[in-house]
Amino acid sequence: MIAFPYLFKTLRHNLVEEELDMTGNKSSNRKELLAKDNFSEWYDNVLLEAKIVDDRYPVKGFSVYTGWGMSIAKRIIGMLEEGLEKNGNEPMQFPVVIPEDAFQKEEDHIEGFSGEVFWITHAGENELERKLILRPTSETAIYPMFKLWMRSHQDLPIRMHQTCNVYRYETKATRPLYRGREFLWNEGHTAHVNYDDAEKEVKNAAKIYRSVYDRLGLSYIMLKRPDFDKFAGADYSIAFDTWNPDGKVNQIGTVHQLGYNFAKAFELTYEDPNGEQATAITTCYGMGFGRTLAATISHHGDDHGLVLPPKVAPKQLVIIPILFKKKGELTINYAKRLEAKLQEAGIRVVLDDDTRFNPGDKYYKWEMYGVPLRLEVGPREAENKKATLVRRDNFEKIQVEEAHLVDKVHELFQEIFMNLKKKSKAKLDELLADAYNMDELKSYMDERRIVRVNWCGDADCAMNIKDLVSGEIRGTRWDIEEKPTGNCILCGDEGKYIAYVSRTY
Repeated sequence: MIAFPYLFKTLRHNLVEEELDMTGNKSSNRKELLAKDNFSEWYDNVLLEAKIVDDRYPVKGFSVYTGWGMSIAKRIIGMLEEGLEKNGNEPMQFPVVIPEDAFQKEEDHIEGFSGEVFWITHAGENELERKLILRPTSETAIYPMFKLWMRSHQDLPIRMHQTCNVYRYETKATRPLYRGREFLWNEGHTAHVNYDDAEKEVKNAAKIYRSVYDRLGLSYIMLKRPDFDKFAGADYSIAFDTWNPDGKVNQIGTVHQLGYNFAKAFELTYEDPNGEQATAITTCYGMGFGRTLAATISHHGDDHGLVLPPKVAPKQLVIIPILFKKKGELTINYAKRLEAKLQEAGIRVVLDDDTRFNPGDKYYKWEMYGVPLRLEVGPREAENKKATLVRRDNFEKIQVEEAHLVDKVHELFQEIFMNLKKKSKAKLDELLADAYNMDELKSYMDERRIVRVNWCGDADCAMNIKDLVSGEIRGTRWDIEEKPTGNCILCGDEGKYIAYVSRTY
């Protein structure tokens, strides 16, 4: 493990020194590390102190994933890639540069991204004859290759995915993981013989994404974006919106039915069973790992720091020996034995036997890191072949016999996960509200809620609502049918949809 001397120096400067009893347990006068009700300060502190991301890189909008954060992200990446490859998506890695002429082939697409593109115009002092861009997304890089790979209907479907960085010159205020100018994601791209097959792909992609988010214990809403806010060049777009403690929604994934739009622009044709030339249908989808990590941090964290679902925690359990001079060797030997037993059971465990820090320091450290379980052992536990387990999510203490330790740990992992998932869903339910007039909507927006309204479907109404209440229409439910209960909240015309209004990153 990495040493963290600066972390504890900071914590000891900011915290009241706490009392420890003879077992090393914290007394009841502990002062909280952070106040999550001040989300912005809490979030920035957690990112830095828990080594998630360091935003001090000297280029605005570009951040460094540090050890603990990258380890969590890699586990989320692995969950998604496993699901995609079971779906038949081949792993690939495309170049980061896209030639200008390829990028300009789909008019709606370039119009949607033109203001965010990073251009490469020179190599040294020599101006390039063919300007390049850093990929903002990869449709225009991938489809020229799809054209080479498809000749017959037997070559379809084509499914691929890549985990990579993309680059967009965000003009809004940047924020680590939520909104940057370089971000880590996975994008899937597929080509199909007909629209029905592409529709099945959209549903499969949504199912894979849901599986990842569900295993992270996240609650979310699946929304079909309004036409004015869909992905540039798509027939329609589906987005996963999740709540955030500051009242803004966080879009963590999108799935797009592209129809014929890109296929026609890139001449993606194939010979059908009758020997005729036909045009393929394409889809694409993307999961932002930064935003997904931000949601995991924000949904589950508390005033002590991170609280991680066991599945993605880099270390699932930390052993902290409570040492007494006369029986220190007994305690350490027992702790090492428990460490080996847990490792053999496939549990990611770390033994913190660093004598530079007392038990209280170690508790603070591993609580900040969100390790799901802490195992405390002293001479009494060593002599009686027991251990004390402490849950990170609620700090409940459980004493267990060594013989039952592994089973109990697995049981507690499941209980911790279910508790985190339940709390996330309860928070989403608490934030949802229904508004039937503009005064109600404005009041709910001021409370930073996610609000359902009757909407006529007109883009002008949506724009006017945004101007009036500083919240935008995010879309209508994709996964369930919701029927309007009255006229449009703004214009009074017939309500055609139940739309969701919120503030957003």
